[in-house]
Amino acid sequence: MPALTDHPRATHDALARLSEEFAIFPTEAVRRCVTDVHACMTHLGIDASPDQVERMAREHLLGMLKSEPPSGRTRASGGDGGH
Repeated sequence: MPALTDHPRATHDALARLSEEFAIFPTEAVRRCVTDVHACMTHLGIDASPDQVERMAREHLLGMLKSEPPSGRTRASGGDGGH
């Protein structure tokens, strides 16, 4: 199975496109999503071509975006200090 490093330019381009499209997420989170998708596809024996990985990562990021409650993300630290 090919690794992400086998297609450095395609991977870089995909990360740039996804980071721009999902600017609400930190770039590191987008990179981690792409890496995780590639690992999962490889583990399952699915063709992990750069295009396939980008499409699947986009679906994961879109799902994360749509799962946000309408009021926004809540802070784990307790929010605004009780005000």
